[in-house]
Amino acid sequence: MTTIWPLPQIDIRSISTVQETRPTALLTGSRSWNALNGQLKLPLVIQAEPHQAELNYFKTLAKELPPQVQVVYSVGGGLAADAAKYIGWANKLPVVIIPTALSVDGFFTSIAAVRENGTVNYVDTGAAEQVIIDWDIISSAPANLRGTGICELLSIVTGLLDWRYAAERNKTTQDTRFQPWAAGLAAGIAQQAFKIATGVGQGKVESLHNLLDLMCAEVALTNQIGHNRPQEGSEQYFAYAIESKTNSGYGIPYADLVGPGILIAAALHGQDISPIRETIRSAGIRLDQIKSDDVMDILKAMPNYVQRHNLPYSIFNEFDPSPERIMDLMAKTGLDSAR
Repeated sequence: MTTIWPLPQIDIRSISTVQETRPTALLTGSRSWNALNGQLKLPLVIQAEPHQAELNYFKTLAKELPPQVQVVYSVGGGLAADAAKYIGWANKLPVVIIPTALSVDGFFTSIAAVRENGTVNYVDTGAAEQVIIDWDIISSAPANLRGTGICELLSIVTGLLDWRYAAERNKTTQDTRFQPWAAGLAAGIAQQAFKIATGVGQGKVESLHNLLDLMCAEVALTNQIGHNRPQEGSEQYFAYAIESKTNSGYGIPYADLVGPGILIAAALHGQDISPIRETIRSAGIRLDQIKSDDVMDILKAMPNYVQRHNLPYSIFNEFDPSPERIMDLMAKTGLDSAR
């Protein structure tokens, strides 16, 4: 059976208008919850602050959900949203997501990203019942989080390169075969992302609304074809691999891992990375949050990492992790000057 998942219902309105009557479980973080300034009133049964995305941890949260809960709310970023989607799916309950920043596309997807055995896997949870967008909340988020979900769109640049690279080497499956129409649509989304990046970084609501539209278009496209190859390749694999070195969860935001990954992947594919670097920076994504020694250590391990975890074929499968190649790559991307 093939399922083409829909987007969630998206309501753009003030959170002060939410009138929830169902007994509620809330997944959030203290900063995110405090950012709402008491505007959201919920009939809480239980509140939790997830600190990791390990599958077994999500399973424990789902198992311990009080039986009287009738709806699961997420307030915050991608970790809270993934936890809520997983818990809602495991308990057959509706999920409502309230982002406090447009930091990931996971608010709109039908999957929860979980960590298992040192990499990222996906659980088909179905989409949230509802996503509520309050521009006052999102536009006032910190600049390094507010619109950094744009990295999900900029990663289309390298995701498409890897997808075509795999297809040229007969390394795709029938389900993930290269489809020019899908690649063309994805490339158009990425092109628009470059145009709005500065406005996103400045917190302009018009640009953030454009970002919302483009993320929804990207998610709808990957839902339609049933996989993430147009948008996920070696740039995300790098982020998966280095995440454990950064205490992710309460550590470095995911966009600050993917941003350097995009530069690395683009350089490996022989692209001019100058405009990509400037676009990433203008959107508020930081490129100096990872230690250069950690980047080099992960690059040495990447060929083995992608094979060990059986990740879809990318340029990392044929990467030569020699010291000379790694130093050249660090210099080209400017990551040799990171802290």
